[in-house]
Amino acid sequence: MFDLKNHPFAVETYFENSIVITYAMAKEELETLIPECLELDTFEDKWAFVAVAMVQTQSLRPKGFPNFMGNDFFLIGYRVFVRYTDLRGRRLRGLYILKSETNKTKMSFFGNIFTHYNYTTTDIDIEKGTSSISVYSKKSDLDVELGFGDFDIDLPIDSPFQNWKQARRFAGPLPFTFTYDQKKKEVLIIEGVRQNWKPHPLSVQKANIGFMKDKGFKKAVLANAFKVSNVPYYWKKGRIEKWKN
Repeated sequence: MFDLKNHPFAVETYFENSIVITYAMAKEELETLIPECLELDTFEDKWAFVAVAMVQTQSLRPKGFPNFMGNDFFLIGYRVFVRYTDLRGRRLRGLYILKSETNKTKMSFFGNIFTHYNYTTTDIDIEKGTSSISVYSKKSDLDVELGFGDFDIDLPIDSPFQNWKQARRFAGPLPFTFTYDQKKKEVLIIEGVRQNWKPHPLSVQKANIGFMKDKGFKKAVLANAFKVSNVPYYWKKGRIEKWKN
């Protein structure tokens, strides 16, 4: 039976800015939050990761439609870094979404028709400076401030990574996003296609993120933060395959 939620058509947009703050924690803390078809994408077989992605999109629309038919949205996604082995034996790196938020009711409405991401609408205030950016939401208990520029930026003090090269592997978003229908044992695979993807490190000056507190993680440490700007991006039509364990 045809399901509109399974990303029935390709979607394109333009990322004005994509900011991703990534937290590391013991893999045992995240194993129960992902479905049986996925495995955690870990570092040193010890650390697993949750990314908080804050994205300003422009002209989001079905692929092929003219720009004027699109809409601008701010999106926040809370995601786990995962891997999935498909029926051809390929090990795909991607993300499993725990929660999605947006600043406009229209995006929540249509997003919940055409995806399984369970969007909710929240208040979002963004302030951009010449070398800083901040995102605030009272409803979501979100208050972050990040710095960028030509100066050297150090990794967060408790980061499990030794250098930015290691950290960039967990910069998100990754090529694939997965959802799972446990009753049908079906995996929905959504592939993203991007251009001009050059993540730049950010210094985290403040990171109050209500979602991380609400989840009650025992020891989540700040691992990295990156920003990309001016990126054409699109998601392919969803692809479904049966999971065979």
